[in-house]
Amino acid sequence: PGNGPAGPDAHDGPGARRFWRAARFPALLAAALITVAILMSLGSEQFPTGHLEPGSVAPDGTRALVNVLSEDRDVEVARTSQDAVEEVSAAGDDVVLVVFMDHRLLPEELDRLADLDVDTVLVRPSVRSLAAFAPGVEMTGRELPADFLERPVEPRCDLPAAEAAGPAYVHGELYTAPQGADAVGCYPMEAGDALLQVAGNGTGTTTTVLGNGNPLSNRLLDRGGDAALALNLMDAGTVVWLRPDPPRQEGGATITELLPAGLRWSLLPLAASLVLLALWRGRRMGALVPESLPVVVRASETTEGRAALYRSRGARDRAADALRSGFLERHAVRLGLGPDASPEAVVAAVAERTGGDPRALRDLLYPATPDPYTADDDGLLRLAAELDERGRRLR
Repeated sequence: PGNGPAGPDAHDGPGARRFWRAARFPALLAAALITVAILMSLGSEQFPTGHLEPGSVAPDGTRALVNVLSEDRDVEVARTSQDAVEEVSAAGDDVVLVVFMDHRLLPEELDRLADLDVDTVLVRPSVRSLAAFAPGVEMTGRELPADFLERPVEPRCDLPAAEAAGPAYVHGELYTAPQGADAVGCYPMEAGDALLQVAGNGTGTTTTVLGNGNPLSNRLLDRGGDAALALNLMDAGTVVWLRPDPPRQEGGATITELLPAGLRWSLLPLAASLVLLALWRGRRMGALVPESLPVVVRASETTEGRAALYRSRGARDRAADALRSGFLERHAVRLGLGPDASPEAVVAAVAERTGGDPRALRDLLYPATPDPYTADDDGLLRLAAELDERGRRLR
């Protein structure tokens, strides 16, 4: 019995060891690749970007403030005015609306938000937004010196939110409330206040105007009283953070649709006029009639007429140039030269074919200044004779 065949359990131990030895390297490699992929994915998280973007970790973002606010209150980020209205309605009474980049909103959207009768914080509002939320308040200046990071501004007002915060870096646009308005201005400068809070007309709500969003940004939140000022201005159970997305283009119009109807109809008579003009100018009254030339002028007469002009004006230099140019044009092909051949090549070729002195040929074809052949009519005749002689030898 002891020498019988071994059961399957007898091979479990060695088989498992053989499997581990074969699979351990691929398993370790796969585990290393998975670990590297996880670590790389953790470092590739994409955060939104943009000025005063609540999810941005860049210096001009506001992720730090949103995280601080979220510790003890609800923060609802809205991207459209409709979303902001719904969030304010669902939040109840303990809510504050914070509006950024309101230039992206239409006038009717601003009016709808202003009618919500809720505490509102406007960050660097537009003129249209001021008219909707705080009628009468005007932007009267702007102060943002190069060294503003070294000069926090004292609140110098009795507004609890600003008094508790103390000096803050609120340089930017400045505002002034109209006479008799129920308003409190803080952080005063020469042209106005950097922070202005206006009470609503019998509604018990307030509108706070902040001339710059820098105190709320990641860059300056930890400086001076910026963080305390932001928390105090947004002191509510729910903060509705409205930062509208850029408006999207809906549909479009062709160039024809953009043109006024009167202009489109005026093209019809213009086109008809062009057709009539083309028919008028392109008409034919009959078959083409060939005409003979009124006069025939012999080439020799043209040459004699030009020579007479040269003689009447004493232009012996132009006559000499015409003689030399004619000689070179007639005999350049025979000499195997192109139209752009150099004077040295022309003189050498003529001297080789005619057996003449290269120096004399140089003075004949390319004379120095003054040209000895243009001194008088005899010299011009001598030039013509010598060129004819050279031409005869080249034939």
